[in-house]
Amino acid sequence: MQFMTDVDERLDAHSYPITTDELITAHGDLEISLPNGSETFGDALSRVEPMTFESAEEARLTTYSAIGEGAIGRKNYSDRDPTALGVEGHEPVSL
Repeated sequence: MQFMTDVDERLDAHSYPITTDELITAHGDLEISLPNGSETFGDALSRVEPMTFESAEEARLTTYSAIGEGAIGRKNYSDRDPTALGVEGHEPVSL
């Protein structure tokens, strides 16, 4: 994902295994740009249980799952689910 380019490069450069705390100490101040704001790598990773990562890919996937709701485009939006009959749908939003 493009928004984590700097984090990806740093994760790839690390030697493994490495703990959550070690990654936060080393790279916690890196900014992750999100569609609705930004957050630091440390803030995202601090949401998960302390663990030891065996690879950059494992650390990357864990970080993706821990990123806050700023990564969500429009909350509760789906262009796949039709509005049920008799139910008023979401008000359209101009992008």
